[in-house]
Amino acid sequence: MIRPYAYVTPALLFFALFFFYPIGYVMYLSFHDWSLLNLEEKEWVGFANFTDLFQEQDFHQVVINTGLFTVLTVALGIGLAFLLALWLNRKAKIYGIIQGTIFSPHIISLVSVSMLWMWMMDPQYGLLNAVLEALGLPAYTWLSDTKSALLSLVLVSVWKVVGYNTIVFIAGLQSIPRDIYEAAELDRSSRIKTLYKITVPMLSPTIFFLLVINTISSFQVFDTIAIMTQGGPVNSTNMLVYYIYEQGMDFFNGGIASAASVVLLGLVGLLTLVHFAFMSRRVHYR
Repeated sequence: MIRPYAYVTPALLFFALFFFYPIGYVMYLSFHDWSLLNLEEKEWVGFANFTDLFQEQDFHQVVINTGLFTVLTVALGIGLAFLLALWLNRKAKIYGIIQGTIFSPHIISLVSVSMLWMWMMDPQYGLLNAVLEALGLPAYTWLSDTKSALLSLVLVSVWKVVGYNTIVFIAGLQSIPRDIYEAAELDRSSRIKTLYKITVPMLSPTIFFLLVINTISSFQVFDTIAIMTQGGPVNSTNMLVYYIYEQGMDFFNGGIASAASVVLLGLVGLLTLVHFAFMSRRVHYR
């Protein structure tokens, strides 16, 4: 009876040490006023850090930016990947080469991806403006305009994630039994009806999986912001993880940074529960 518990004890200890303890300690710190310049002095302030946080206009903008970025990145990343997977799910060799090309951004580090896109979006020497000028259109300030900076980060993130999503969708498409499509052909089902009635329901576990992991990863975006915009211009690209970094490492305000971390944890947990509560009912497992 003891042997099974002995087997799982190391894993449970590891999980408790590196998962539950950090979460619990950050929650404890979020109720204190303390500075990273003096780690020993902590003053209990109750919910004051959360009150200050929710009264701050910059934090409101950060939450809105995070929400917009997540919605656009998840919707475009999954939608484009689905269309690409339908096109690439063929046996010709050229489609295998295109699949590899589309997947390649996923294995490149975010630092390299960010630097590449900074060059492409350079207002004077960038490739994107060169294409616009060749088409007779005016050059654009991609990262220095408050109206386009957040959308530019969405573009970079979608380019990075769409290859991975496409490969997952193709794996899901190839797992659908062919006899179902053959039966649909015998019934003279149209392509749109076959897509809606067979492909999408059979891919629902894949869609649900990508929806959850894409949402969580979008909330955790940091590298792209740190390299390309540093939250600017005028706080228009600042998001939760970068805001936590700023409060902790730039302003040494550990209490506010901890409170913002708890808010981030709560939002991600709430969205995950919503996904499981409303989406899991529409997932068809075979």
